[in-house]
Amino acid sequence: MSGSKKKTSKKVARMPKSAYEKELQRLQIELVSMQQWVIESGTRVVVIFEGRDAAGKGGAIKRIMQYLNPRAARVVALPTPSEREKGQWYFQRYIEQMPTHGEIVLMDRSWYNRAGVEKVMGYCTPEQYRRFLDQVPTVERMLVDDGIILVKYWFSVSDAVQEQRFRSRLNDPMRRWKLSETDVLSISKWEDYSRAKDAMFEATDNAHAPWWTIESDDKRASRINTISHLLSQIPYEPREPEEVSIPDRPEADDYDRPDKALYRYVPDRAATVAG
Repeated sequence: MSGSKKKTSKKVARMPKSAYEKELQRLQIELVSMQQWVIESGTRVVVIFEGRDAAGKGGAIKRIMQYLNPRAARVVALPTPSEREKGQWYFQRYIEQMPTHGEIVLMDRSWYNRAGVEKVMGYCTPEQYRRFLDQVPTVERMLVDDGIILVKYWFSVSDAVQEQRFRSRLNDPMRRWKLSETDVLSISKWEDYSRAKDAMFEATDNAHAPWWTIESDDKRASRINTISHLLSQIPYEPREPEEVSIPDRPEADDYDRPDKALYRYVPDRAATVAG
């Protein structure tokens, strides 16, 4: 990507919706089975989602989490560090988020903020940046050696599609919050981000913690590819849910329900909308 010229707008070929929905359902069933194995085996899983702004990370995470048991799977999306956290070892607040036995952690951005936005926007010093690149392989080696399954995804989006997605958020009240000043600056700093990504890969794409790139101009295809690949990275054995029998409801006794007038009910807004 480094040194590439800005492309003109293009029409992206999309995976057919019917095929996408059918395969997504199949894969989500497998995710539930995989999670059950993770819980039973006590496996710890960390999945890092990185990439340019509007590359589709959030959508992929949402589809992965959709039917998982939230007691054993969580999304980590840390805010800007506090003053106290700024004085800590850089990795400290991320290490605190690592999974316990039988848990899956999906990181919507991670310690790699330092190699991307912090480097490009000048939020860290050159010395802090160099130290980070030196330490990352060691930190990730320690996690893997301790038995954590670490998977790192880079979502790759073209400049034209990224800009289209930014513009689509401008007038969407439900997604406007996704568009920040820093996001918009990523358009004018496209090649700076490209160089930062190249340097990051060179320093941190290792055999024990490799980067996996996902082409994400087509969101549907990228989600299918992400989930399919993630499943291939977990050595799980299919699990069938335990059989549960629903008992017959017993005959009603002499219980009398209190008058509804004694309780407060939410107004039936739905009825007025339907009318």
